[in-house]
Amino acid sequence: MPIDPNDLYRLRRRPPSEKQLDTGFHWLTVLTASTVAIVLVLILAIVFHGSLESMGLYGWRFLVTSNWNPVDDEYGALTAIYGTMVTSLVSLLIAVPLGVGTAIFITERFIPRPLREMIGLMVELLAAIPSVVLGLWAIFVLEPALRPFLTWLHFTFKDIPLFSTQPLGPGMTPAILVLVVMILPIITAISRDSLNQVPIRLRQAAYGVGSTQWSAILHVILPASISGIVGGVMLALGRAMGETMAVTMIIGNSNNFSWSLLAPGNTIAAMLANQFGEADGSQVSSLMYAAFVLILLTLVVNILAQLIVKRLSLKY
Repeated sequence: MPIDPNDLYRLRRRPPSEKQLDTGFHWLTVLTASTVAIVLVLILAIVFHGSLESMGLYGWRFLVTSNWNPVDDEYGALTAIYGTMVTSLVSLLIAVPLGVGTAIFITERFIPRPLREMIGLMVELLAAIPSVVLGLWAIFVLEPALRPFLTWLHFTFKDIPLFSTQPLGPGMTPAILVLVVMILPIITAISRDSLNQVPIRLRQAAYGVGSTQWSAILHVILPASISGIVGGVMLALGRAMGETMAVTMIIGNSNNFSWSLLAPGNTIAAMLANQFGEADGSQVSSLMYAAFVLILLTLVVNILAQLIVKRLSLKY
């Protein structure tokens, strides 16, 4: 029986309620996306407005001096900026090989699948440990166990500025190792997902031309997933730069500038956590200035991550 063209036209027409639903969902997504942007702009504006007094008093000198003296209203964030960058970058240098290596180990067939899944679950459980618990672990377990080695490192390489301070307690190195534990699950999970997304035909093609397993991993699988891995690494860097509680508990919270990784130090996040509750006057503005610097650093990290991921995705 032939279909009447008018009936076919009526079947193709969408009911008004469906059109209204699509229109409402469209504006809902626009509203939620705009809300995220508005919240970010408001945070930047509030922190910037709060830091104007300190910017006017200290200017760029705030970024290159380390004297932090609320009694005399003298403030400089160099120690905190140096501590933030050093702890984040050094922890990243340690965590990236561990995280990517673990991701390769649990995605390739080195051991039976149940064992790989168990290892992956254990790594992900690290992300569920509260940062305050990691801080307590660092104080009572990590730092005492690490001190003999750090003392030997100091007396062996004390002429090198990075090891010139004798470790006597909390310091930069324990904080770095705590950050390694905290960002390792992020790098591992995102790297694992990126490696699993490599097409199976690409793997089979590598083995078909005579590649060994490690040759296929290094020359085919890793380049194909490098954009996702780099995105995970940059996300972990942002997490390390903004970590507060665990670092505050173990870094020593000293505003005396030192190049040494064995000396007590400070980070911007730790300084804000320690001082903001009792600050007043120009100290509040100086802390807001430091917070604004931290926001700018994290924004730069995210912009670089987007550029690197885009370039690598186009290359591979």
